[in-house]
Parts: sequence; structure tokens; C-alpha cells
Amino acid sequence: MTIIEEIIAMEWRAFRLVRNEGGRASCQDDYATFEIMRKSQFLCWDPQTLVSYCADLDVAQRSGRNLVQEKYARMMASTAPERYATFAHTLPQLSDWQRGAIKTIVAQQVAWREDFAAEYPALSSQARLIRTEQDTPTGTSFETYLRGELGTYSAATLLAYEQMIALWALRHRNMTTAAMNHTAVLYGYKDVADAERKLQNMQAA
Repeated sequence: MTIIEEIIAMEWRAFRLVRNEGGRASCQDDYATFEIMRKSQFLCWDPQTLVSYCADLDVAQRSGRNLVQEKYARMMASTAPERYATFAHTLPQLSDWQRGAIKTIVAQQVAWREDFAAEYPALSSQARLIRTEQDTPTGTSFETYLRGELGTYSAATLLAYEQMIALWALRHRNMTTAAMNHTAVLYGYKDVADAERKLQNMQAA
């Protein structure tokens, strides 16, 4: 088993145990989609970040924490702030450094997401809305989702992730486009440009 497969296996177990106020979601039984979405992301990560995050999941699993549940809980700071206020104190507190790192990472990745939307509008229209101000009680934006996930990382993983993002930016590479390219290939397209063209043709038909 590769480290990415190990991470996905642990995340899937955690995802299946997530408790939703409205009852079990259908996506909690859709492993094929879950695997593609998560694998597309992790194929962009460097080994150091993968190893650190894998350790986070292992520690959490051994201690009875569900990082996926915590991720969705943190998203509610935007999507359901009144409900979030009732349990926010039960979540692990973030240090000033963690909050600052998350803010920096989110700003960069939202910029990449917007660049992707400009270059691949058809594919972008099928994905999450981009910014937190677009959140609704039933719709979570890319920005809010990312902020929630980053809030579950240990300090070591967050540091590795921040350094990885900085390197992508230094090399003038867009991680969102890279992840979407992996998604397109895993769904059987030649690449992200091929997926964009075919989706535009479908939308125009």
C-alpha cells in the first residue's frame, strides 16, 4: 500500500463515521468519487507533507479523534455560525502562528482557484463556489472547505504544507490546476484541457 492509499483508507474510515445533523449523506457510501477527489489532491503533495499528514491521521485514529468530522465542524464557523458557537470551544485551539499560516495558505490557494476558473470556466462551474462570502447553509465554498481542513492539521503538517505551497508559488505553478488535471485523468480524460473542451461541447449542445 502506498502512503497515498494509506491516507485515503484512514480518511475514508473517518468519513464513513461522520455524523450529520440531517442524517447520513449519500456521498458517505460513494467510495469511487471520494477516492478520486482525495487522490487528485494528494498526488500534488510532496513526500514530507504526505508523511506528516499520515502521522496526524494515525495519531487521531488511535486517540479516538475524527479529523474529517472536525474539518466539517470547523467549516460551520461560516456556514452555520450560531450552531458553531455552541461547540467551538470543544475543538482543538489553534495558535496565533497556525492562524497566520492558514491565512497565508488560503490566500494563495484561493488566488490559484480563481486563476483556474478564468482558464477553465466550464470545469470551474461544476466545482464548489470559490469564496467564503458565497457560503450558504447547504453550500460550502472552496475557501471555507480549505480553511476547515487546514485547521485539522498538526503544527508540523501545517508547516510542511505551507512550505510546499510556497515552493509551488515560487515555481509559478498552480496547484488547483494540477489537482484538477489529476481528476480529469482519473475520470478517463486525456488531461484537464480535454475535459474542459468536452464539457464546453456538452454545455453548448
